[in-house]
Amino acid sequence: MDVFIGRQPIFNIQEQIVAYELLYRNNKMNAFPETDSDTATVDVLVNSLLSIGLDEVTKGRPYFVNFTENLLLGPITDYLEPHNLVIEILEDIAITEEFVLKVKELKKRGFKIALDDFVMQDDLPIYDELFRYVDYIKVDFLLSPLLERMVIEDKVKMHFPHIKLLAEKVETRNQFEIAKHSGYTLFQGYFFEQPQILQSTDIPANVLQYFQVISLLKDEEPDIELLAENIERDIALTYKLLQLINYSTKRGKSKVRSIRQAILLLGLTELRKWVYLLAMRESGKQHSDVFKELMFASLFRAKVCESVARINYKENFSEYFLVGLFSLIDSLLGRPLPVILMQLPLSETVLETIAGNKTEMTPYLEFSIALNQVDFDKIDELSKQLHISKEQTGKLYDDAYDWVATALNV
Repeated sequence: MDVFIGRQPIFNIQEQIVAYELLYRNNKMNAFPETDSDTATVDVLVNSLLSIGLDEVTKGRPYFVNFTENLLLGPITDYLEPHNLVIEILEDIAITEEFVLKVKELKKRGFKIALDDFVMQDDLPIYDELFRYVDYIKVDFLLSPLLERMVIEDKVKMHFPHIKLLAEKVETRNQFEIAKHSGYTLFQGYFFEQPQILQSTDIPANVLQYFQVISLLKDEEPDIELLAENIERDIALTYKLLQLINYSTKRGKSKVRSIRQAILLLGLTELRKWVYLLAMRESGKQHSDVFKELMFASLFRAKVCESVARINYKENFSEYFLVGLFSLIDSLLGRPLPVILMQLPLSETVLETIAGNKTEMTPYLEFSIALNQVDFDKIDELSKQLHISKEQTGKLYDDAYDWVATALNV
């Protein structure tokens, strides 16, 4: 499944990129497609943070994202980290006391706040309260009349100098010069650069599995083993969990050797946040038969690798599971394998095996592939090497097939 993000740079007076606005896109066309605004924001957040990767999208710079009134007043902000995220408040949101209190709360949590396409209706006292918590005001230089702009500019300069004025839809050098002389320090528009379209591929998710995990996370003290088992049944959820660990400051230099360890490293609070967000985003999406076949094969390989490792008394059998699970990750994502492996905090042996280099884990992966393809010659050759009887081989196939069928609900 292809995923897209629009990214438009924000420049300073020296015409250097200092931030980006992230825009919803669902194809390569550089225009906002017709979709529900809430869904658009959730897609932008998930695609930038996980599907493509925040480092690749923002290069460590602040990123502006539009939020509807529904999302701002709802629970979604509880599931987001404030670092570098600038919440853009859309122009059609009514400025009420309840709304200002929400903005105050978000500001206290560390979010930066921007008013998008802002126009002052009247010099209302509530603006004075709101502006205390605002970091940026974006003014439309294409459509806003000069007098409307001057009202905002004068109020900010006289009473709220902490607010940075951002001139958007700047399309000519003359508009850029006028904005600079009017006190604007940030600029955005086609004069500088049109939005770029970033494209990647996402792993299709089993939405039912997400909600099963959410139900387990509702317990005050969830069963970690049961959680790990449920997460392992969904390659999309497993991959995103490992990506979160890779971006997390909690990981340090430790390598993840099991999903149970990944859960403990990330923490239940963070896991609750992200599973909720991912489930919101995945609901209602359809996936191709090719993806389903790749997912089936990946899960089948994972289960067989783990089971054979148990037969051979390997203590790190969970790592063998991960070898099988991610053995087709480049096909699932449609991206170069070396780039993907750099984002997975797994042990060197696991990464080397997935990359196709010979390791002690390689025969286990090769056996799982042969069993999935019912390659009898290869099965006979590898079963002797791995001390697996014919009876065990048949049971391994049946158990793995049943486990995957249950996981994918097929």
